[in-house]
Amino acid sequence: MLTKKSKVISNRQANVILAYLATTKHPIRNRLIFLLSVKAGLRAKEISELRWSMVTDAEGWIDDEIRLPDSASKGQSGGVIPIARSLREALSDWARKVGTIEPDRCIIHTQRCNRTSPQVVVNMFWHWYRAVGFDGCSSHSGRRTFITNAARNIGQFGGSLRDVQALARHRSLSMTQSYIEVDSEAIRKVVDA
Repeated sequence: MLTKKSKVISNRQANVILAYLATTKHPIRNRLIFLLSVKAGLRAKEISELRWSMVTDAEGWIDDEIRLPDSASKGQSGGVIPIARSLREALSDWARKVGTIEPDRCIIHTQRCNRTSPQVVVNMFWHWYRAVGFDGCSSHSGRRTFITNAARNIGQFGGSLRDVQALARHRSLSMTQSYIEVDSEAIRKVVDA
């Protein structure tokens, strides 16, 4: 059975998206949404359910990790995700923009509502990718990119594919492997070595 997967995006493409998002009506919020996907591997549902208490410490400062409960995730795939430097900056920028951080409030919200739905997040990604001409990309492209990049880099830090599985919050290693994009250039280099 063939299934169509969302495309993985390159660093260059991520920069194109970030440049585009800087021109949108809500650039700080939109940048944060994009980075939650590509730098933390969050699903649309998780982005919409994310609350300040999940990313702040006891004093209300942006923490070093996202603590995602099962209730905010798909099934029982909650867990702890380290926060990348660029994501931490985006969270701080958004916190300054919204003013007072209420621990139980959803981080991503609209002008009319104190939260947003997963479908709204999916639609945002769809519009952003179409605006820059990236066919085959969706709200899941950031998650696939995050997992693929983690798999390509984990060996440099003494980690393994099981560590990537933990980051992805998948129950099975085979599910994590299905997210990882094949790199034909890396394959050529390995064969030539």
